[in-house]
Amino acid sequence: MRKFSLFILSITMTFNLLSQSDDDAFFIKSIYTSSLTESNCYKWLGELCAKAGPRLSGSKAADKAIKISEEIMNGMNFDKVWLQECMVPYWTRGEKEKVIIEFPDKRNPINLRGLSLGNSGSVPNGKRAKVIEVNGLEALEKLDGQFVKDKIIFFNRPMDPSEIRTFNAYGKAVDQRAYGPARASEKGAIACLVRSITTSLDTVPHTGTTVFQDGVNPIPAIAISTIDADLLSTYLKEENNLEVFVQNHCKSNGLKKSYNVIGEKKGTKYPNEIILVGGHLDAWDVGQGAHDDGAGCVHALEVMNTLKNLNYQPQRTLRVVLFMNEENGLAGGLKYAEVSNKNKEFHIAAIESDSGGFTPKGFSCTADKSVFPFYLKSLSEKFKHLESYDLYLKPGGSGADISPLKSQGGLLIGFRPDSQRYFDFHHTPNDTFDKVNKRELELGAAAITSLVFLIDKYGLKK
Repeated sequence: MRKFSLFILSITMTFNLLSQSDDDAFFIKSIYTSSLTESNCYKWLGELCAKAGPRLSGSKAADKAIKISEEIMNGMNFDKVWLQECMVPYWTRGEKEKVIIEFPDKRNPINLRGLSLGNSGSVPNGKRAKVIEVNGLEALEKLDGQFVKDKIIFFNRPMDPSEIRTFNAYGKAVDQRAYGPARASEKGAIACLVRSITTSLDTVPHTGTTVFQDGVNPIPAIAISTIDADLLSTYLKEENNLEVFVQNHCKSNGLKKSYNVIGEKKGTKYPNEIILVGGHLDAWDVGQGAHDDGAGCVHALEVMNTLKNLNYQPQRTLRVVLFMNEENGLAGGLKYAEVSNKNKEFHIAAIESDSGGFTPKGFSCTADKSVFPFYLKSLSEKFKHLESYDLYLKPGGSGADISPLKSQGGLLIGFRPDSQRYFDFHHTPNDTFDKVNKRELELGAAAITSLVFLIDKYGLKK
């Protein structure tokens, strides 16, 4: 009789699990249906790009983006919407840069297409000097300071085309942009040119931030297009005495008050467990910031919009955070974590979308090593519902803005769309709304919403 009772119990439990699994699959299907038919994310992205446009932190355009985002959130079903103050660096580009190859035989000079890097120093009256080409930071370090003094250093290491995941190639090449100008300055260089960090061979220069530590003279630092980088490299091999003229008008204007934009829906059962989803609201001053990172911002907003359309009541507190100043300082992410830690909050999961609005491929995640294996196993058990949508879950990075939350012991997750075309647009004037495909953007929102649903319903077990 006891064996029979255990058999019946086993059958009942199996049936309940299967029924629960079917319910989850059905709800995730409804998320996708809603995201592809009732979504507002493409409309919101169009408004952000058109009304705010280039919105580097500290600018009037960034202030406008904050206002637009707050208005959108106030029209949604959040229990609370607020602005979180943070102090951000305010850097301005000024007049158009000039980078000109000048030949010793006085033939016609050649204009190169360039964009000053964020935090670059300036030479408003222009300077000309001989150019030393190097293949990275290590090559620069090997050069004698007297050889570098009063020269222009030209970093010309391309992204590795053999890397299938282009973000890996970016990570291997970006150090020359981020730290190269400061290293060149320390060795006595008067300016620095950097090959644009992109997989494309084109005429479009890519800006981005560079870092000058306290005490290091901020010399002019200008990215040039990959085609122009190849051209300059060719001429340097052919001409011993050519010089390059550089001119820019950048200015660092100190710190300025700005804000993260936050919306929250309290959980009905576990309100002290927070699930964050977010992107960064700031963008470089040369495009519309459509893929980087307007797409991530509207992905986050659409999570709440879709769950509202489906009348879903979250068990855990859902929080949308649109961070300010990811591009050249991370002030918003650092401030958010500071306040959260002070308030003794616990983010069971934080999801960041900052890889563009392309076709979703999956998610990568990380956490403190003491809990990561358990969280990954716990989420993987439920993630099978998303594998049928051709999505993966694997260990890896998460996102810059949520990385300061790692000390809280939750799971940090990065949304990973197809990355092959991302660096065609990244940090360029071409990062505009028309480059975003509506369906791909909506599929990304559906994938993130589905993951939020699974974490909210089941939590994460240690």
